[in-house]
Amino acid sequence: MASSNFIDHVRLYCRSGNGGAGAVHMRREKHVPKGGPDGGDGGRGGHIILRGSSNLWTLLHLRYQKHVFAQNGEGGSGHGSTGADGKDIILEVPLGTVARNAETNEIVCEITEHNEEIILAKGGRGGLGNQHFNTSTNQTPRYAQPGEPGIDTIFVLELKLLADVGLVGFPNAGKSTLLSVLSAAKPEIADYPFTTLVPNLGVVSYRDHRSFVMADIPGIIEGAAEGKGLGLRFLRHIERNSLLLFLVPADADDVAKEYEILLGELTKYNPELLDKERILAISKTDMLDEQMIEEMKEMLPKTLPTLFISSVANIGLQELKDLLWSKLNPAKP
Repeated sequence: MASSNFIDHVRLYCRSGNGGAGAVHMRREKHVPKGGPDGGDGGRGGHIILRGSSNLWTLLHLRYQKHVFAQNGEGGSGHGSTGADGKDIILEVPLGTVARNAETNEIVCEITEHNEEIILAKGGRGGLGNQHFNTSTNQTPRYAQPGEPGIDTIFVLELKLLADVGLVGFPNAGKSTLLSVLSAAKPEIADYPFTTLVPNLGVVSYRDHRSFVMADIPGIIEGAAEGKGLGLRFLRHIERNSLLLFLVPADADDVAKEYEILLGELTKYNPELLDKERILAISKTDMLDEQMIEEMKEMLPKTLPTLFISSVANIGLQELKDLLWSKLNPAKP
């Protein structure tokens, strides 16, 4: 998919419907003397609702929908008739969408399941008709409630991709190549930095028809948390990954230092990312011999699970999938 089609951040000016006014009405039938009040209630204003859809993976369809206005509720009428509710507006969004109030930056809701529905902006309640205000001392009330106003707010929708494994690495570490080999995803691959400008998702097949989802998160360089390169634009997607797979190429000047820089950028963005399970994979190891691999092992963190792989030469890929599956499903063989 072209980079211009991946949209993970939109602003929407939302206005839910106003509630309809209650009616002031008296019964006028000839056979009902002094019929009393029978004004009906106003209808509820329309809600603005978010609905999760597993068929979407971007907010592209909302990019140009800057204003979302729900319908107002209708007013009540005589004979106790309640006004019609305003029509709700349902916005389908991909799983992993977070809605924030643009002014306060407060999280309003998040969508994580298919067909999950959450009211983003609640419609105003309809007003009560004058039939509710009939008392022994006031048998002909000539007043009713107005409808409550709807919500008038700007919301920001952010997409955080839901994936089991997030690929973390500098440009040209081989993330896209690894994803293309392990899954059916076809990311753009070239020998220059920032080939990948959007996250790519792929379903990795495992033994016995099982599978897990892997995401290539682009654009992390030293200083990304301060806005360098693609900056924070895609770091938000890492927050939803169950496990982080750090990829460092074997031809890096200092493999351990490169891993520490990557980890440092994630920590600056969100310290809670340190709580996620981490695995280190050394890519492009087809250019190393056994002695070089043993020497490199001595310089790597001892407490971090580490594998040496090559996507091109198909070295260590099955072992990598076994390790990823065992970490994602510790209770399953």
